[in-house]
Amino acid sequence: MSPATLVMKPSRKKAPIRLITLGCWSVSILFFLPIAWIIASALKPKGSVLDLPPKFIFIPTFENIIGAFKFSNTLQYFINSAIYSFVSVFLAIFVAFLAAYSFSRFKPAGTDFLMFLLLSTRFVPAAAFVIPFFQLFNLLQLKDSFLGLIIFYTMFSIPFSVWILKGFMDGVSTKFDETGLVYGASRWHIMFKVVLPQVRPGLVAAFIFNIIFVWNEFLFNFQLGGLKTYGIPVALFTSITKGGQVDWSFVASIGTLYVLPLAIVIFFFQKYLLVGLTFGTVRGEV
Repeated sequence: MSPATLVMKPSRKKAPIRLITLGCWSVSILFFLPIAWIIASALKPKGSVLDLPPKFIFIPTFENIIGAFKFSNTLQYFINSAIYSFVSVFLAIFVAFLAAYSFSRFKPAGTDFLMFLLLSTRFVPAAAFVIPFFQLFNLLQLKDSFLGLIIFYTMFSIPFSVWILKGFMDGVSTKFDETGLVYGASRWHIMFKVVLPQVRPGLVAAFIFNIIFVWNEFLFNFQLGGLKTYGIPVALFTSITKGGQVDWSFVASIGTLYVLPLAIVIFFFQKYLLVGLTFGTVRGEV
């Protein structure tokens, strides 16, 4: 074998890898373009968002973003979204952790069917639940209350969290539980001191998936909430027009402010997303 052949072999192996890398970057940039357009529009001078041809080189300004905060209690809408999003997701994960431990360790009769029933709530379109829940919330006087929205989003976040966490629980050997019980540890100690640290990636994955759903949810917040509890999606929908015209600078500014917190959280915890999608079967270095 000639030296030239030996030199060519590594480059041939690297070529497919470079093509795959280029393809991944191309797809990622393509999907990121709408977000980039929103951010760029928020930083453009007011009135130049819809210029044709579009301006790709401009002097950025924060005037639109500062003005968005001053308009129609924008900060309060952000606070509302944060309250019912984070509180409901934390409660859902706590309940789902206990339920997943029970399903994984005690295996009650019909576990598979019970797990199917839990997830079946996600099979039905959200619009089908609106009228029943609207009537129920009116009856219980929970409409336009943080308690009502927290209960609702907690209920909707539990099933998917149970599925994610049960996959992780099944991957933790029962020998840990048996050893703890032999040495006199309580079930609570085993759950929170022995098992919980080992399924922490699953907890983070469940948190990310649920916070994305609740943070962006519009329909139920619009129907079950009110002026006191509207979040940013509803506020954006009801406030985009000024004088009968859409203020695209305002829309882009609110959209940028709304996307950034979630984008930062997902960026730092993105390694847990693959683990969550595979329900713990692909663990990686987490």
